[in-house]
Amino acid sequence: MKKILFTGLLLLASNAAAVEVPQLIGDYNDWSAYTFKEGKNTVCYIASTPKRDEGNYTKRGDIYAVVTHRPADKSFDVVNFVAGYYLKEHAKFTVKIGKETFQNFYTDHDKAWTFNDEEDQKLVKAMFRGERMIVEGTSNRGTETKDTYSLKGFAKAYKAINAKCGKK
Repeated sequence: MKKILFTGLLLLASNAAAVEVPQLIGDYNDWSAYTFKEGKNTVCYIASTPKRDEGNYTKRGDIYAVVTHRPADKSFDVVNFVAGYYLKEHAKFTVKIGKETFQNFYTDHDKAWTFNDEEDQKLVKAMFRGERMIVEGTSNRGTETKDTYSLKGFAKAYKAINAKCGKK
């Protein structure tokens, strides 16, 4: 699977390749850009936490939105979300940006991804155009959550990883 799993600022690698701790490229308002080496390959990503997280829960882990570039694999704009709880199997996971709604996601444990590169591209384009992003999910206990992300600084952070990871 081409998707990368993130928890906090550390990468959970699914293979035995040596992975270094991510290095900050820069902070851009509400988004931050990072890079790290996985073996000999450079990986870049941007991440943000929600400005507001809502739901009737007592405990929740880290919550992130991430966009990753892996140039050695010719993989760019891979979007994933870390919900901070285990997602309910087959439950709806929704991302709203402006008038656009995205509902076609694969979920596994506490993470969600689009199913293909085309959906990733559409989501990234919407993130460029939008001011905020609302992410809604349901925990395996049935708790519904709503996370509101600011997209301020998204474009600058994205351009920083493009410069570092070779996407023009």
